[in-house]
Amino acid sequence: MTWWQKLRRNSLARIGAIVLLTFYLIVFLAEFTAPYDPYFSAPNASLLPPTEVYWRNQRTGEFIGPHVYPTTQGPVSVETGEREVFVDFEQPSPIRLLVSGDAYRWLRVELPLPTRFSLNQPGFEEVELFAGLAGDRHLFGTVGPGRWHLLGTDEQARDQLSRLIYGGRISLSIGLIGISLSFPLGMLVGGLAGYFGGWVDAVLMRLVEVIMTIPAIYLLVALAAVLPATLSSTQRFLLIILITSFVRWTGLARVVRGQVLSLKSQTFVTASQAMGGPPLYIILRHVLPQTATYVIISATLAIPGFIVAEAVLSLIGLGIQQPDPSWGNMLSLASDASILVLHPWLIWPPALLIVLTVLSFNLLGDGLRDALDPRSLQSHD
Repeated sequence: MTWWQKLRRNSLARIGAIVLLTFYLIVFLAEFTAPYDPYFSAPNASLLPPTEVYWRNQRTGEFIGPHVYPTTQGPVSVETGEREVFVDFEQPSPIRLLVSGDAYRWLRVELPLPTRFSLNQPGFEEVELFAGLAGDRHLFGTVGPGRWHLLGTDEQARDQLSRLIYGGRISLSIGLIGISLSFPLGMLVGGLAGYFGGWVDAVLMRLVEVIMTIPAIYLLVALAAVLPATLSSTQRFLLIILITSFVRWTGLARVVRGQVLSLKSQTFVTASQAMGGPPLYIILRHVLPQTATYVIISATLAIPGFIVAEAVLSLIGLGIQQPDPSWGNMLSLASDASILVLHPWLIWPPALLIVLTVLSFNLLGDGLRDALDPRSLQSHD
């Protein structure tokens, strides 16, 4: 039985893979799958609960299919702290698939170009070139003035579901980018230390041990706190990735070193050395590929750590900043007790998505570990 067949028979790993593929597909096509612009604030629609869906016209009683009505929010009640919701039953708005809505450009790229040069004033003025696929079709929406806020709106009257989908781009991509930076470094350092041994091994492993003593989350908090508040969300995103990657490659380096120590005495390595192969070529071409099984499993299990790190930093206000959405800064509303009690639709969706994503990666990683175990594969041959 091959590892792929064994993985497919693992129902938990299959569920984790399906959940992750669904999440990544939705956020990759966020412009299409999100019903509204995540930055648009609807007038008089702050902190609306999930929009109620009707099937019959509330005035005539006629069955017209799923629809909603325009909804606005009244002033805050002094006694209860809640807002009265006003529904305009005169304007039913049917819910449809593939409806026209907010215009967007999918895979948009913004490029600064020099537009003015002079001898007296060096430099240039930046303009933005937008590239991408233009469109206005959305997976679902309404036809009419009513808006279907499936998960309600936040305190800025922005659609919560749309912000969750766009925020998933940051929360889900940070893990993939993080391991693409940290794992090659960990493999290379571990490979060099294990292959050469001696003083190279001693120096590199002492460096690894020093870095391993640095607590990642405290380093992130300390550096984020001293950095200027003018940093953009993109700059903070890159900072979180770089710092988290800097402290997360060390564990992989130690394990790869141990595997390389046992691999460098194998026949295929000595044969390559006898043929005059350069050490770096032997490490990259013959030794490190033999550690691929562990690296794949470790990468799958390491991604949740990056996601949680971003969520924690954004939760305490040191990560991605508003108005740009991420699951972490959407959870920051939990610090307000009134939001948690009166408006739970703002808290539970991002929390559940983080939990589901981390759980799915762990299930997939456990399934890969079982499927790629050499002893397990040999027992089924």
